[in-house]
Amino acid sequence: MKSLAPSKLELDPIEIASRDEICSLQLNRLKWTLNHAYQNVEFYKNNFDKIGVHPTDLKDLEDLQKFPFTTKSDLRDNYPFKMFAVPREKISRVHASSGTTGKPTVVGYTKNDLEMWANLIQRCLRASGMRPGDIIHNSYGYGLFTGGLGIHGGAEKMGLTVVPISGGMTARQVQLIRDFGARGITVTPSYFLTILDEFRNQGVDPRSTSLEVGIFGAEPWTNSMREEIENEFNIHAIDIYGLSEVLGPGVANECIESKDGLHIWEDHFFPEIIQPESKLPLKENETGELVFTSLTKEGFPIIRYRTRDLTKLLPGTARTMRRMDKIAGRTDDMIILRGVNIFPSQIEEQILKISQLSPHFQIKLSTEGRLDKLILLTEPHADHYQDVWVSEIKKKLADNIKSHLGVTVDVNIGSPGSVTRSAGKAVRVIDLRKKNNYS
Repeated sequence: MKSLAPSKLELDPIEIASRDEICSLQLNRLKWTLNHAYQNVEFYKNNFDKIGVHPTDLKDLEDLQKFPFTTKSDLRDNYPFKMFAVPREKISRVHASSGTTGKPTVVGYTKNDLEMWANLIQRCLRASGMRPGDIIHNSYGYGLFTGGLGIHGGAEKMGLTVVPISGGMTARQVQLIRDFGARGITVTPSYFLTILDEFRNQGVDPRSTSLEVGIFGAEPWTNSMREEIENEFNIHAIDIYGLSEVLGPGVANECIESKDGLHIWEDHFFPEIIQPESKLPLKENETGELVFTSLTKEGFPIIRYRTRDLTKLLPGTARTMRRMDKIAGRTDDMIILRGVNIFPSQIEEQILKISQLSPHFQIKLSTEGRLDKLILLTEPHADHYQDVWVSEIKKKLADNIKSHLGVTVDVNIGSPGSVTRSAGKAVRVIDLRKKNNYS
């Protein structure tokens, strides 16, 4: 693989500014954000007042620890637009995550927010080795999910030719990669392995394509997966990080010249690492829960948002801005399956829609080859058990889950009482996947 690192002259000056310059900028922007949120979002005003803090209490960056955290449940409680800090008419776009109880988390962007987002995506693409005029094959999902449109806006701003194929239609993905001559691809790593299998099914050598860069996000992936992708395609495999509550893709990105962790764009986001139970701050190189505060967002400022992602902060290398290590897991019960976020309660909702089924269920996660697999174990009510309709119900439940959650699962309907009971808290998820080392 040839070197695709950008020159120093191509970078935004703040990317390689001194730590003093970065921290000074962060402090000024943090003061603005706290005041903006306090003055315009009732939730933040009430939360600050409740514990007796005010935006003027922030004198240095460490003072942010005086302010309360924000959680995903806070966003759902303020559904749909109560977390917006500008009138709804000033919001140019909304995105939303899938809801676990019917209410998704909704985020909004002003025109300036979208411009800032596009600039950061452009920074990510440049750090990944892309250059104006390149073709980028965008396999992230379009719609309410932030991935597809988030990448799209920044890629166009950079001057790339965007192929907005989204996910699915794997045979066509292979055809267009070959026919259009894409130099880069944005996609979840697990789906890229599916694309790899399709290359093999078609008898096409993956190394024969024009691809030179793959930018992978939306799920944890290992360095061993990076090695396989790079070897099979002869491309650079680069990590990108983001989440809709903070922005979407583009919060942090690896640099192609180092591939040693994701540089956080600290001129727009202030990161913290806390111990999940005590909520106390941790130092660099200590693994804990990642917390983000936005510094420049107008429509949807976010203060000390608990991401539930487990990682650690590291000093800068290819850029002055600090790095975050690969995500090592999560503190909540969310399952990430082939790039899709799933909660057990979402599975339960689909089971409860079928009257013949008992509410007892268990999720088993395993690995087949390189890909994760979900097996759903459930059972019928005792007075509804009939072998004749089991196959029909299995198909109905699998189709409902596919339709509502976007993932394919294997449904296993046992006899009444076959799902393991617990005297205490139900064990909903059994994770038998191969243990990955994300460090």
